[in-house]
Formats: sequence, structure tokens, C-alpha cells
Amino acid sequence: MQVLGIILAAGKGTRMGLTGPKVMQEILGKPLLWYVLKSLEKVADTEVYPLIGYQRAVIENYFPEYKDRFIVQESQLGTGHALQMAWPLIEQKKPEYILVTNGDTPLVEPEHFKLLLDRGKDFDLSFLSLTLENPKDYGRVLRNSNFEVERIVESKDLSVQEKAIREVNAGIYCFKFKFLQECLFELKAENAQKEYYITDLIGIAKKRGFKVEAVNLGNVSELLGINTVYELSSQEEFLRQKIVNYWQEQGVLIRQPWGVVIGPEVELEKGSVLSGPLHLLGKTRIYASARIGAYTFIKDSEIEGTIHEFCHIEGAKVKRGVNVGPYARLRPGAYLEEESRVGNFVEVKKSRLGRGSKANHLTYLGDSDIGPGVNIGAGTITCNYDGKNKHQTIIEEGAFIGSNTALVAPIKVGKGSLVGAGSTLTKDVPENTLAIARAKQVILPRKKKS
Repeated sequence: MQVLGIILAAGKGTRMGLTGPKVMQEILGKPLLWYVLKSLEKVADTEVYPLIGYQRAVIENYFPEYKDRFIVQESQLGTGHALQMAWPLIEQKKPEYILVTNGDTPLVEPEHFKLLLDRGKDFDLSFLSLTLENPKDYGRVLRNSNFEVERIVESKDLSVQEKAIREVNAGIYCFKFKFLQECLFELKAENAQKEYYITDLIGIAKKRGFKVEAVNLGNVSELLGINTVYELSSQEEFLRQKIVNYWQEQGVLIRQPWGVVIGPEVELEKGSVLSGPLHLLGKTRIYASARIGAYTFIKDSEIEGTIHEFCHIEGAKVKRGVNVGPYARLRPGAYLEEESRVGNFVEVKKSRLGRGSKANHLTYLGDSDIGPGVNIGAGTITCNYDGKNKHQTIIEEGAFIGSNTALVAPIKVGKGSLVGAGSTLTKDVPENTLAIARAKQVILPRKKKS
């Protein structure tokens, strides 16, 4: 069974009132469109094509892997018009089925698409519907006396009587190729918005004698598209709880789970301990030995050690036995080897801190390679930027850097060397030497007050 999947992602999302394309609004650190793409990709024998329009460069830049699959709708003239823009591709591919879904439904699962494909085999057009206590502004499914689907009416075009209907369109469709070939371009913009609605294809199908089916899933409101910031935050909270519950069931100890945010790509090992509130986002991996303190943000990092409270970590690797924080920042490229220590108000960027080395207080380490057993005194900074280029600092095994030291890169401090507190070093320090670079202290008697 060959399936072509089209994701409608061209809209602006005016009702949401946020900047950027609607489908690029994020929940748990990922755009809405990302979730739909991942779900649709898991349906067997399906080629997926996002259909974009408003600020399309934003979407193209975020999803470069789809550069050869984007379909463009230059003018946003409705969902039906969007599908017409995809017709040249559909005609070329001639798939058995065409799955069409909105790009603002992040909670849709592969099983929903599979169910629609399975139930829709005997129909020319099928779609998912829901029965809600409060249908709000969603399009209604109109049925005849035999309970057969007659048409879908968009909320802006509903009569007073039709507004009482509780069955709504979920915005996920399955078409057979032959049906679209005959009926897609019969759509007309005969509505209050002067747009081409994909939902009008149901009425056209009925008039032409094609078979139509609505697969009703009941009251599964999380499948609906997101139109407001309230719905955006509500669906984010639904997914947050679902992910947290999943990891608790896998043996991860999560304290104060109500404040723990875990992204969809995060991996946690059984035995790890999280203390909320905290954020784990991106492609982060937390190992069984890890302990993560409250009010911490971690993204795209691998953590085996202990992260104390109030830390910000991105693009870092923290090995087993390492202690970080509180109030520490690890930036991309930070690599802390076993038993090392980064304390309060220390920032590490693109640097290796060797086994057992310590930077306990008020320090900046950038573009540095620091060997094992090194002590970095409070107030030390690596001066890695000369206004044009970044330069490296190398500190070899067992060196001791006194407090309030400035290391002007490029520079190398040799093995076992001692740097006196308050020094500003601009030249390399040989192994097992003492380096002091500070003004001589002068003591003079105070003048008496006149």
C-alpha cells in the first residue's frame, strides 16, 4: 500500500497572535510541525511532504532534511487550495492513498493515521471526527437521518441550529487517488471567507456518488489543532505529564514531578534522580548515576554526574563522579572528566576539565584544555578573545592557578607549575616553575590629616 502524506503547514495562525508561522510555535522545545512529521513518518510506506507558505524560510531553515520535499502555497487561500498546490506531486506519484493532516496537531499518534488508513480502505474519502462536550470553533460534521455523513461546515459558516452539533472534524483525511483526480478542482470559494475549504470535498463526494466515512474517536480533544495560546499551553501540559509519567514507570525517580519538563528526545536511564522544578530538553541523555538538582536547565547534553541546583547546561558532557554547581553554567563544548568539579558562578565553554581538576568559584574557562589534578583559584579567567579571534589556553597536569589570575591566550601553563594569585600572564609557564606577574606591593606611612 503506497501512501503519500501531506502536512498542511502554510497558515499564519492569526488567532494565536504570536510571531512566526503557527506550526513553528513550540511545546517542550520542539515546533508543532516536528511532532506531526515524526508521527506521520512512522506510518509504513508513507512519503511525507510538508506544505508551507507563510514565512516559509523559517520552516525551511529548521528542517533542512526536507529541502527537496517542501510544497509551497504562495497565497493562503484555504486548505482546499493548499491541496490543489500539491496536486502536481500527487499526480506524479500516483499513490494509492493520500493522507492529509494539519501541522498544528502535535499530539496525533502514528496509530491514529494507521486506524484511518485501515478503516478507510473501503471508502473514497475518510476522515477522523471527535465528539466534544464543547465544540467551540471547530467545523461540524453533518449527518442525514441514516447517520451517514453529508458534509462538514466550518465554524464561521454555521447556522444557529448547526452550532448545537457536537461532532467535529479533527482535520485528518484519507483520500483515494481516483477521487482527488476527479473532484479536487471542483472546489469553489463559496463561503464567508472566500477560501477553498478541503472540507467541501465531502459534499462534492456525496453528490458524485463516492463513498464517505467519518471515523469517530469520541472525546479525544487533544487531537484537535491549536488555535490559541491557551490551547498551546494546554497541549504542552498534557504532553509534559504524559512524558513524566512514562519515565516514572521506567524507574526514574522524579521528585516534585509537577514542575519537571522533559522533551520528547530526552533519554533517561533507570535509577537516575531528578528534583523538580527543572527542564531537560533537546537530545539530552541522563545516565543512571546522575543526580539533577532543582531549578536546573539542561539541553543537548550527556550527564553522568551530580548537577546541583540553579545550573544552566547546554551542549556539555559531564562524566561520572563530577559535581557541578550550584549556580554554574556549562556552554557548548564543555567536557568535564571523572571526579572534576565546577562550583558556584563558574562558566565553562568549549573546554575540557581533566580528571579530578577543580574550578570551585567565580571563574571563566573558555577554549581551554585543562589536564588532570589542576586547581583553578577563585576569580580566574582565560582571556580567549582578542577582538577578532579565539585562542586556546592549555593547563597541564597538576598545575595550581592562584586566585584572581588572568591567563591571556594563547598560553600554556606547564605540568606541576604554580601561578601566584593576582597574576596576569601573557607568556607560557614552563613545567614545575613558579610564575608571578603582578605589581610589587608598596607600603608607605599615612600622611597625617592637616
